[in-house]
Amino acid sequence: MNDAKLLEQEILASFDRGEWRPVRNQKSEIARIKASATATLLKNKRVNIRISSLDLEGLQARAAEEGVPYQTLMASVLHKFVSGRLVETQKRIPTRTSRTARKRTAA
Repeated sequence: MNDAKLLEQEILASFDRGEWRPVRNQKSEIARIKASATATLLKNKRVNIRISSLDLEGLQARAAEEGVPYQTLMASVLHKFVSGRLVETQKRIPTRTSRTARKRTAA
């Protein structure tokens, strides 16, 4: 079972146990969360970086699996890292080998 499905089941079980309570001032809480989301998603700076072709191919492959543009995936990963929510796993993402890497291993 995937992580999203497990999380959904945990949330439903928590709700069934009566652990959820209504928010006191729902309108102001919604406004606060919307403002926070807007500030989080604001993209007001451009950054240029150099990465290996293998890493770029891996990002592009992973982004294709997720159905998002690879630059969006990169921004998401960086945001999660900075906010302390990036969780390291042991799962390795299979990537294609670039021509440059194949040349290096053949030499």
